[in-house]
Amino acid sequence: MVTISDIAKALGVTPSTVSRALAGSPRVKESTRLAVSEMAASMGYERNEPASSLRKGHSNVVGIIVPGINRAFFSNAISGAETVLNEHGYSVIICQSHENFEDEIKALKTMRSNRVAGVIMSHASTSTTCDHIMENIGQDTILVQFDRVFNELPGPKIVNDNFQGAYEGTHHLIEQGYKRIGNIAGFMGTLAYLDRLNGYKKALTDMGMEVDEDIIFFDSIVENKGYEAAKKAIERGCDAIYSAGDFSALGAIQAAKELGLRIPEDFGVVGTANESFTSIMTPSMSSIAQHPYEIGRRAAQAFITSLKPGAEVGEVVVPMELIVRESSLRN
Repeated sequence: MVTISDIAKALGVTPSTVSRALAGSPRVKESTRLAVSEMAASMGYERNEPASSLRKGHSNVVGIIVPGINRAFFSNAISGAETVLNEHGYSVIICQSHENFEDEIKALKTMRSNRVAGVIMSHASTSTTCDHIMENIGQDTILVQFDRVFNELPGPKIVNDNFQGAYEGTHHLIEQGYKRIGNIAGFMGTLAYLDRLNGYKKALTDMGMEVDEDIIFFDSIVENKGYEAAKKAIERGCDAIYSAGDFSALGAIQAAKELGLRIPEDFGVVGTANESFTSIMTPSMSSIAQHPYEIGRRAAQAFITSLKPGAEVGEVVVPMELIVRESSLRN
């Protein structure tokens, strides 16, 4: 393996000069930096990143922690973040929490052991408090939260406008003539799902409709939970469902079909996330679209901005968009 000393010997300069030249130090003449760079390339020199990280205290690596990379939202957010980070010379380490609190702690410890320059994360649904986050990555590591965030933590937060998205989806169902609209809600320990529930409630009250807690079903973000919740909602007189997720909305459509209801004539459904299957299923599903690639880009940009002394990013709210399809379009 070619070392800094080998390059220094070949050029007749000191190893410290080579080291400074490779680091881009302004203390080294441009002609010397160029000569060192050319010699390093010709000799096949490869930078020892772990050793460099130990010297600097951090690496040119950013950690990204998500609940699961098999979900379109998080994979697209990662893609957006990585594009920006690569443009600024950063590599990425990705860890999954699998919606598990203990796995999230392990992921945070992995980031710390790799001396990452920053962590971009969306927390697990089972993480109901945030004490473990800064405790495990260290106070000096830049933290950027996206999608699922804790307001108590410092640093940038990139979020969907979940309240407005749920409001528009519920309002659309009311406009289509549905009279009793249930809610398949997510985990109330997660701010994004709480905002969606509040948006649903506000749309009902603004239109003079009652909020009935008996037709709100919590912790139901997967298909089978949505199926079970929709059956109960239909038994309790619901003619429509707003769901905080598309997978639970898919379960609701299956339940309605099984009970012999026509969609959208007898029963309407609006989901959230605009998953890829929503446009190709029969009937196609109305959904509140998120913009995950843009959220990922903005999260990475917030990290880059946070590197500047005294910079503050705060909260960035990205609008959501109602995509109307067959499952709710009755008029």
